Amino acid sequence: MRLCRVRVVGLAQHEDLTLSLLGDDEAPRPLVVLFGGDGTGKTTLLNAIAHTRPGYALPPLPRARPRLQPQEERKGFVVAEWALGDDDLARPHPLLVTSPTAAIEGETESAAILRRREQALFDKRAQEHGFAFVAISGARWFSRSAVMLSSPERTISKYDPRAPASFDDAARADLTRETKQIYSYAAIARALEARTETPRVSQLDSALREVAAVLLEPFGARYEGADPTTLEPVFAIDGGPLVLFDDLPRGARHLLAIGALATRALYGAYEGDPREVREREGVVMVDDLESMQDAVNAKLIPHLLARALPRVQWITATSHPSVTMNCDPGEVIALRRTGDRLELHAGSLATFH
Repeated sequence: MRLCRVRVVGLAQHEDLTLSLLGDDEAPRPLVVLFGGDGTGKTTLLNAIAHTRPGYALPPLPRARPRLQPQEERKGFVVAEWALGDDDLARPHPLLVTSPTAAIEGETESAAILRRREQALFDKRAQEHGFAFVAISGARWFSRSAVMLSSPERTISKYDPRAPASFDDAARADLTRETKQIYSYAAIARALEARTETPRVSQLDSALREVAAVLLEPFGARYEGADPTTLEPVFAIDGGPLVLFDDLPRGARHLLAIGALATRALYGAYEGDPREVREREGVVMVDDLESMQDAVNAKLIPHLLARALPRVQWITATSHPSVTMNCDPGEVIALRRTGDRLELHAGSLATFH
């Protein structure tokens, strides 16, 4: 699936904002960078999308500072249009997913009932197969936690489309253990499945190695697999001795975590699919894409991600102009506040506006 368009009404900075992610060919863009300073509502937009997707639609968070009088205040809601793509190849038009509180102008009661029924149908289908979606907070950080292993079917093989997505909870944004677990499990499974006729998890290991090879290019590093004594993932930097994940540059850890979480979701959502993991569709949203990256690497990141997982739709947010420098004009949407008004800018000036 891929996002086509989202409308946000009555949430934080957004009185009534419609964001189109369609290109000139009317197809969803594979890469979108939301570019704006603090207070322009980038994280609010990402949260709105995360709470209005197939398999997971909840009321959005209330407005932080309502500008209308209480009797005039509208309930905030979100309307998102999703092109289901490989999740429903026969579908001729996007799936409309809305907040339970949505009140769409001009919609009749019978049309609203049909919309809710269709949304309920796809909520059920999302529990069975597909609809890969990942949200990665800008508050992400990395402790020096050791890898911990338990049943693979309860960890890397499990994908739950109903899992909540938060972009603000720093307590849940330590990605070290989860990232290590994905790499270590996949490497162990590859070794154990060498003698089986129906390898499963080794498909994930192959994809992780290919994704890591792309994302580690700016750092001269290479993923080597799991250490046989500690089961920790290990890496080589510029042909030197092996180092642990904890000892990699901070920018490399951020990119490896993003790649690992996205690859694991594609594997879990479509487990048993004959296609290679990197050829599966999904949506990955990353807040504060520039976090812990230097200016040189920051401008490479959007297209590194697009190369690593070419069929994923990447929806990212940044306040750093370096990230947008190498982007095509159609890949950047700038959010700028003018007085009390929030404006969207697209096209050739969006990357510097």
